[in-house]
Amino acid sequence: MDTSNPAVFVNLELLRMYVGRKVRAVIQVIRSEGGAIIGKSTDEQQLVIKGNPPAFPLTTFVEVIGIADSNQSIRAEIWTNFGDTFDTYAYNQLCRLANGEYKHLFL
Repeated sequence: MDTSNPAVFVNLELLRMYVGRKVRAVIQVIRSEGGAIIGKSTDEQQLVIKGNPPAFPLTTFVEVIGIADSNQSIRAEIWTNFGDTFDTYAYNQLCRLANGEYKHLFL
């Protein structure tokens, strides 16, 4: 496993701190629009995922890993289906912990 460039856990609120860096986020897929996926981040904000979605159908919740290319969008490199139910509150809390007091445990 390559640990030289870890992907930071983010929600939309935290994304702006990592523009140009590798991030990971879980979204609730809302719709596909013009080659992008529009989703809802775990802090209930709209997030745009750019890049080529995988050939397989996406589930309701998807984790994407890629480069934050703006404070509201990620250019996805890796897409992982997380199923049709997901605890967004717990993941949102994880994002806060991973970027706060316990940051050293995640990077």
